[in-house]
Amino acid sequence: MKRRILPTLLAAMGALLLPIAVSAPSAYGAVAVPIRANAGGPALTDGSGNAWAADKAYSSGSWGYDTVYGSGSTPSAIAGTTDDALYQNYTLFSGWTGYKFDVANGTYQVTLKMVEDWANGPGQRKFDVRAENTTVLTGFDVFASCGALTACDRTFTTTVSDGQLNVQFNMNGGANYATVSAISVTGGSGGGGDTTAPSVPGNLRVTGTTTSSVSLAWNASTDNVGVTGYDVYRGGTLLTTVTGTTYTNTGLAAGTAYSYTVRAKDAAGNTSAAGTAVTGTTQTGGGGGGGNKLLGYFAQWGVYQRQYFVKNIETSGSASKLTHINYAFGNVTNGQCAIGDSYADYDMAYTAANSVDGKADTWDAGVLRGSFGQLRKLKALHPNLKILWSFGGWTWSGGFAQAAANPTAFANSCYNLVEDPRWADVFDGIDIDWEYPNACGLSCDSSGPAAFKNLMSALRTRFGQNYLVTAAITADGSSGGKIDAADYGGAAQYLDWYNVMTYDYFGAFAPTGPTAPHSPLTSYTGIPADGFNSDAAIQKLKAKGVPASKLLLGIGFYGRGWTGVTQATPGGSATGPAPGTYEAGIEDYKVLKNTCPSTGTIAGTAYAKCGSNWWSYDTPATIGGKMTYSKNQGLGGSFFWELSGDTSNGELITAMKNGLG
Repeated sequence: MKRRILPTLLAAMGALLLPIAVSAPSAYGAVAVPIRANAGGPALTDGSGNAWAADKAYSSGSWGYDTVYGSGSTPSAIAGTTDDALYQNYTLFSGWTGYKFDVANGTYQVTLKMVEDWANGPGQRKFDVRAENTTVLTGFDVFASCGALTACDRTFTTTVSDGQLNVQFNMNGGANYATVSAISVTGGSGGGGDTTAPSVPGNLRVTGTTTSSVSLAWNASTDNVGVTGYDVYRGGTLLTTVTGTTYTNTGLAAGTAYSYTVRAKDAAGNTSAAGTAVTGTTQTGGGGGGGNKLLGYFAQWGVYQRQYFVKNIETSGSASKLTHINYAFGNVTNGQCAIGDSYADYDMAYTAANSVDGKADTWDAGVLRGSFGQLRKLKALHPNLKILWSFGGWTWSGGFAQAAANPTAFANSCYNLVEDPRWADVFDGIDIDWEYPNACGLSCDSSGPAAFKNLMSALRTRFGQNYLVTAAITADGSSGGKIDAADYGGAAQYLDWYNVMTYDYFGAFAPTGPTAPHSPLTSYTGIPADGFNSDAAIQKLKAKGVPASKLLLGIGFYGRGWTGVTQATPGGSATGPAPGTYEAGIEDYKVLKNTCPSTGTIAGTAYAKCGSNWWSYDTPATIGGKMTYSKNQGLGGSFFWELSGDTSNGELITAMKNGLG
């Protein structure tokens, strides 16, 4: 959907060698501040009501660029701003060319607004900036500083003594041209310009909340000329600018805490410091309601041996019941998000029999095949269905350690992959399945307790508020366990929700037992490990500050089992994993319901003994109980791993839907 556009040079071939020259000035000091120019773009008014003039060449007694080396634009959304249009055009400079402003002598504040839409890594574009022959930026790298397609502002102060303010740019080390999306000049102590910021807005307070909104009010600021507006921030991100002293933030998650600050501004562009932050918490809703998100994982490799295709989600009747699908998995390698299986993802040609819409894939140029193409067709049938691309998983979590070393670069790589124009319309967000931050999974991670939070912060900054950002996390509720190893409470502010993996607590990875349900809802007498149950995990996460509405309860659509078992009830010894269709010790529910029907329940989960084999798994009945728990706890809903384990008519998904409402 969004694609970075290479700059459009102003003259074909040779334009880089033959810059456009503009005549030197002959009259200075004629232009009043503030001056705001939309470099390379048309006149516009930003979200704060500030007018930005169309870019223009310099003429005596005015302002403008002197020599430019190119210009360009990008249609892509720009992260970190609500004024995308102000950043989407840009002008390129080098050779100490730039802008001239004929202004009165005095001191001025200059702000450069920049965005990187070409480089895909640090060091590819670096440049120097000087104002009035004084260097203010050296070797500035927009990508390294802010990331790709992200608003990147830099402000500096300079003094004019000759009636003309010069801001000039030069390539640093031949690493491509300087890029400027907008430039503003404010202040001006010598020429009567306003350099005094408004007072800090006082007494910021929460005046009301609902399940989806927080209302704010604050005392008016004062200014030597006049206050023109107030910037309202949530968690450090600019939400909006208002002219009054109240604001209501809507569209929020229930039972969630949000932090706000407010800054005042005046017509000259002076901005106050932020006042004391205030926290508003949305209501959780009454009646033990809880949310009704119903999310299922689609396993990428299921199209091979399992022969489970996206079409099966539709024919089972499940697509109409689901709110979200997570496509698993993308790889994490070299500190970046990467394709996991290109053939399954977007190249495999589907026959009419296996296709969602009954039409075979073609080999025409530009046709999206594979599961991505099938998911696109599924979304066409169900426009409200949201699809996220999940990265990591048990096998591919080893790459997160390198990603944690440079969160911004990781987030940029993920955004660029998810938003690849070939399939950008398929995905509504990203899911991170890191097993496990600062703890051991298939491999051990030592990134530290803050690494997960930092990674989530970078992802939210890059993806912005219009995409879903979620994470699948550990359900180890033991003292000093995996939940305690990372800052899940602190990271929650950046995420739409957590998929809490409340399954795989026990299994034949302990080959001699004791037998135990792999997904116990609660503890029970004789449970092999304290804190290894769903309720322990949910309560621990709540205690760490994660809102209940941001927690989804996990359900496994499979059983775990042992063989060599003589005891029918849990707690017996075993000789090893029970045989399974695809993996020893694991079997799909759709198989177990017939080959080893449930003979009892414990801790909200079914179990069964068939011959010398002992299995535990969830049934429609136990799922009903778990959905009641989710509602009573005010959770955001429930999710499951994974779609191919259900019956051909989707009876487990139906049970989840019936329980969640």
